[in-house]
Amino acid sequence: MSSFRSRIRLSALLVIGALLVAFSVLLYSGLSVILHRYLDARLLAFGVNWAEFIEETNEALPGSAHQPSLSEPRGTDSEENRELREVARSLLILSPDGAVVWKGAAAQTRPSLPGDLWMKALRGEIVYDTIKVANAPPVRRISVPVLRNGTVRYILQAETSMRFVQHTLRQLLALLVVIAVLTLALAWVGSRWLADEALVPVETLSATAEQISGSSLKTRVSLNAPYAEFQRLAHAFNAMLERLQHIFEAQRRFIADAAHELKTPLTVIMGSLEVTLKKARSAEEYREVLIGNLGQVERLIALTRSLLTMARFAGDRPPLQFTPLAIEPLVKDLIGELAVLAESRHIVLEVDARPVPRVLGDEGWIRHLLINLLDNALRYTPRGGTVTVCIETAGEGVGLAVKDTGPGIASEHLPHLFERFYRVESARDRESGGVGLGLAIVKEIAEAHGGMVRVESEVGKGSVFTVTLPAARLDPQPGQSALQ
Repeated sequence: MSSFRSRIRLSALLVIGALLVAFSVLLYSGLSVILHRYLDARLLAFGVNWAEFIEETNEALPGSAHQPSLSEPRGTDSEENRELREVARSLLILSPDGAVVWKGAAAQTRPSLPGDLWMKALRGEIVYDTIKVANAPPVRRISVPVLRNGTVRYILQAETSMRFVQHTLRQLLALLVVIAVLTLALAWVGSRWLADEALVPVETLSATAEQISGSSLKTRVSLNAPYAEFQRLAHAFNAMLERLQHIFEAQRRFIADAAHELKTPLTVIMGSLEVTLKKARSAEEYREVLIGNLGQVERLIALTRSLLTMARFAGDRPPLQFTPLAIEPLVKDLIGELAVLAESRHIVLEVDARPVPRVLGDEGWIRHLLINLLDNALRYTPRGGTVTVCIETAGEGVGLAVKDTGPGIASEHLPHLFERFYRVESARDRESGGVGLGLAIVKEIAEAHGGMVRVESEVGKGSVFTVTLPAARLDPQPGQSALQ
């Protein structure tokens, strides 16, 4: 498996190499164009100079009396004239039909001008062509028409070797190769530093992650890197550790609380059995012990069911069968089921319903949620009290509020009411049959439906538990969710 560090170095080299190639190609091509233009400009100056010289002298070619004058141009013995004389040695003057009229001392036999270029020259245009020479650099040739009375009388051809152009371009190519090799060598060394510098935060994260275990989740990453991307990565990593720490601590508390809750009724059962078995007792005494133990067994069964429910929500939430539900008939059905229990405790159980849209939810779990809320309200409402279920629209959802006229809850307990096994008064809760998981289950079910639950309470004035659930669309479009 290739390392990320090697990939960074290789990528850096590839990028730098590509830039070097692009730069070299542009520089080489640009200089080649400049040198060729310079060469053509020199040839043009030579050719035009000689063409004007012939036109101005009005010399009749061929003619032995005039031939020497072509090899000695006008003017002083300047550098320019020396260059002109050097080129003049390779001059070739042709007639319009291609016959040689005059040739310099160093003029060589070259391939004829291609037909299309020859026609352009006959029309009075200056043309260039490049001639390949065996075992020698190419030759650049210019063909300049010489006019007499507006008519092309001669075609003057001058040429010069491209040795200088080739030599210069070869030197440039060698220099570019050396620069490329040195640059890539430096880039290879620099890319190692770059890769090491870039991966320092990643190494820090890796080292921190290796130190983390279920018992050391308090470790946090501290990065000194000035880059915002790595700072965001560190913050995200630390936030993940915070969530994991919270989950593990909640799991530890849950296991400890569950063990404690299971231990209490088992201890009571074991103690009563041990005391009963110490001596012979009457049938009535055995009956009382069994009845007491039966109550503890019922408590264990209720606790086990609640634990199983919480376990289903602890990992991936159980699959919910979402369907549009009419909430009012469901609430009234539950009120009817609990009416006998409420009457036995002399509690008034009523419904205050207003027109609301259907709720999108799983009917079984919604029933479970409502039963837990109503059971909690009936358990803590005194004789002669009232429990009211209010149904109303809450924004884009439906609100279910369970109000009771119980003793109320002190404000310091409100933030913890939906925690597992949290009790305001432990002894009193156990006597009432509660296991400390009902409201935690309500919270899990509400959140699984995309809703929420909150509580409002004041000591001596009762409590209100409100669940808000998303409403269902009446006519969802194909492919759309039924959620509002």
